[in-house]
Amino acid sequence: MSQTVAFGSVPTELGAVLVAVTELGVAGTSFQDTPDDRDRAVTELGVTGTGFQDALDARYQMAARLGLPVVVDPARTEAAEAELAGYFAGTLHRFTLPLDWQSTSTARRTVLSTLHSTVPYGEVITYGELAERSGTGIPPRGIGAIMGSNHIPIIVPCHRVVAGSHLGGFSAPGGVHSKRHLLTLEGHLPPTLW
Repeated sequence: MSQTVAFGSVPTELGAVLVAVTELGVAGTSFQDTPDDRDRAVTELGVTGTGFQDALDARYQMAARLGLPVVVDPARTEAAEAELAGYFAGTLHRFTLPLDWQSTSTARRTVLSTLHSTVPYGEVITYGELAERSGTGIPPRGIGAIMGSNHIPIIVPCHRVVAGSHLGGFSAPGGVHSKRHLLTLEGHLPPTLW
């Protein structure tokens, strides 16, 4: 069966969060700020509500990265949109969505799936601790690079990975501000990281 990708969008305090869902599960999420005056309908891409030019561009980029044709399939994206909305509302603490890891290399998948399955809502882990926990032999700096290339942020919670003495980086729009927002939403931001 040939794969396709459907897109959805969830408005959040950090901007529109895009989600890409294949037949196997969530294959990508993307942070986007929502520009005020650039509303654009993108219903042909399966988005409910209002879309924005930046979001439209990100959808095409994500589809190109996944190498999949875009389809309109709101039923496919509905669960992902609902869980992301619940997360940002503070009512969902554990994602149950199936994930599509096909575009992720073996070592990256091991690190990211370790993060996804062992670092729950409201907790953090250091780059070094995740390196050790994953058992991959990847050094902490390499773990940081993997976090920066995570295709499924929020659901695969790279925002929960911190440096030993500070927040560390974050590649989403808004950078460390976005990371701080997510950790605050989850009720856990160690005082030494402020």
